[in-house]
Amino acid sequence: MTDLKQKRVLIIEDERDLALLMKRHLEDSGFSIQTESRGDDGLRAAEASSFDLILLDLMLPGMDGLEVCRRLRSQNVQTPILMVTARTTEVEKVLGLEMGADDYIAKPFGIAELTARVKAILRRMENLAASSAADGAAIQVGTSVHIDPATRQVLVRGMAVNLTPKEYELLLHLARNPGRVYTRSQLLDAVWGYSHDGYEHAVNCHINRLRAKLEQDHAHPEILLTVWGVGYKLADATGT
Repeated sequence: MTDLKQKRVLIIEDERDLALLMKRHLEDSGFSIQTESRGDDGLRAAEASSFDLILLDLMLPGMDGLEVCRRLRSQNVQTPILMVTARTTEVEKVLGLEMGADDYIAKPFGIAELTARVKAILRRMENLAASSAADGAAIQVGTSVHIDPATRQVLVRGMAVNLTPKEYELLLHLARNPGRVYTRSQLLDAVWGYSHDGYEHAVNCHINRLRAKLEQDHAHPEILLTVWGVGYKLADATGT
């Protein structure tokens, strides 16, 4: 498995002191860091080079973080995005997730918490890749969804769909546990690596995004099902 200390992280943050603080502490942990202070510059950096994680502030000059995130996802850039925001209302958090961010952390935050979250995201990506390589059996969900863990390709009714890293991880987790009902808290713990109160919007948003990509009618889902009063489950899946 690749050493996390070889990972590259792009920080797009306009608060100079905070950007330097994050850069210094992440470099102390062995990461390679590039910083940009404008959204448009950060977008160009993310397009021009390969990163393992993007720390993306919501409020930026030049182009706000939501638009940066939207454009990267529209170009099928699959790099995990951790949204950094000073906004406290749920609306802004949800908007970031709906634009394709994998997770968010709200200011003010402790540097130790940030470093732990960065490491957790990167380790989960490493573990997912190792798991997919070790157990590469394809999974068929009903008659319409085909998942190939070896290539991370997902076909819906024969057409390839682009999923963000967290969307893919959520789908794969549910598909590997067919018929099992998960609460939001359990999905947070299993897919995001924590189950803190206040972060269940991350689950809701990713469920909605997955339904928009998987279902013929996401208002009446037949693949990703709601078990009212409990949580979610995937329609029966079988290895192929």
